[in-house]
Amino acid sequence: MNETTPLNLIAELTYRCPLQCPYCSNPLAFRERREALSAEDWGRVFEEAAALGVVHVGLTGGEPSARADLPEILERAVAADLYPHLVTAGLPLKPDGLSQLADLGLRSVQVSIQDATAEGSDRIAGTRSFEAKLALCERTKELDLALTLNCVLHRENLDGIDEIIDLAERLRADRLELANTQYHGWALLNRAALMPTAEQLAEASTKVKAAQARLAGGGPNMLFVLPDYFSDRPKPCMGGWGRVAMVVDPIGRVLPCHEAGEIDGLEFWDVRTHSVAEAWNEAPGMQAYRGTDWMPEPCRSCPEREVDFGGCRCQAFRLLGDAARTDPACTRSPDHEIIVAARDQRDPGFVPRR
Repeated sequence: MNETTPLNLIAELTYRCPLQCPYCSNPLAFRERREALSAEDWGRVFEEAAALGVVHVGLTGGEPSARADLPEILERAVAADLYPHLVTAGLPLKPDGLSQLADLGLRSVQVSIQDATAEGSDRIAGTRSFEAKLALCERTKELDLALTLNCVLHRENLDGIDEIIDLAERLRADRLELANTQYHGWALLNRAALMPTAEQLAEASTKVKAAQARLAGGGPNMLFVLPDYFSDRPKPCMGGWGRVAMVVDPIGRVLPCHEAGEIDGLEFWDVRTHSVAEAWNEAPGMQAYRGTDWMPEPCRSCPEREVDFGGCRCQAFRLLGDAARTDPACTRSPDHEIIVAARDQRDPGFVPRR
């Protein structure tokens, strides 16, 4: 049995989205994963997750506001006494719709932007959406909801990081997530078009540190996440496999992370046929990479094995064909050269999510 307590539920309500971002973390075959859970089903998921210890739910996707029953789903999250957080691309949700969600108990909102200008943001999104995003941010603050601005960084927008920070200040964001692209899903398909240079990352990091010092105590809390491809050690994916974060995807599977359902040979359980507790604690896929017993060398004897838990299982599977191998992002991995070589790949064109 698993002895970890999930604290955060990532509720992927749908994979539908009006945007076409080339770094989308949704599966490449997202059209085959139509939402199968009703608002009533989600209500039961929320209640059972809360009984396990979950306190926070992120309503996400795809684009959660593509579901007409989002208000009912939110009501059920509030009824389960969870802290509800909305992750939105800014469309098709309108400011009036956000007001309704606030009245129902929504507590915080994350709005994605793709760049600091309409031209840059709309180009990456593949959809005219920038002005709608700004309007939703402004309404979020008017409603006294906590506002997080999220911008995925890559070669095309890293040089404009000062302008992105300025925009977050103007919008009075409480938090700014400057998240360098992690190469999963559509981002892996577009890796050569998104990959920044080491010089870009170094300059951006310097600018963020300067802004953090300038805004200390008086501006958005800034998070700058380096890509695995430029780190010496892998990150503990989602805080470790099946430890603190639970994902429920649109077809009802309980997963340890967004992409785990794409790993061949792993069995995850559906909330329509199992309780959330069973799916979290007992499903073979959830048990597969918990803890450290599964680890090969060099992870097994590594003093950091309970810090990074061997890194990302999905990345090992996608790049090496074996989810049990050491994440090649680690310099101790015998396969690290795959990561090093990818840093220099360049391609001028995106394959948009569609």
